[in-house]
Amino acid sequence: METKGNKIGIWMDHSTAHLMEYSNTHFEIDTIESNFSQKEKADNLLKGEQYLYIKEREKQSKYHKKLMEVVQKYKEVILFGPTNAKEELFSALAADSRFWNIKVQVKQTDKMSPQQQHAFVKDFFGNS
Repeated sequence: METKGNKIGIWMDHSTAHLMEYSNTHFEIDTIESNFSQKEKADNLLKGEQYLYIKEREKQSKYHKKLMEVVQKYKEVILFGPTNAKEELFSALAADSRFWNIKVQVKQTDKMSPQQQHAFVKDFFGNS
């Protein structure tokens, strides 16, 4: 996403985030992945649950940092998706003073197709 606007929607779960900048014209979707594969999870589990927990937290932290780099370029953000990943990112944003002037909202949704995600962001910001 080269040009940054004022509003972005982020559909996310713990492994993938789809970023959709709100626009009245075209819609561009970028993807950020947490890069924590099932094979890696299984390999780490063999080393013990504590080791797996530490590795999962490290990967999640990197995933959040990538998303936070995007969020800081916007004035309004809607985080939505089927898991509690959006609440975890929201907590990280709320704890960081760099994001206090950004309006961030969180909405629970089901799994969605890219078209449904686009429609959700368009409706959300179109009605605000």
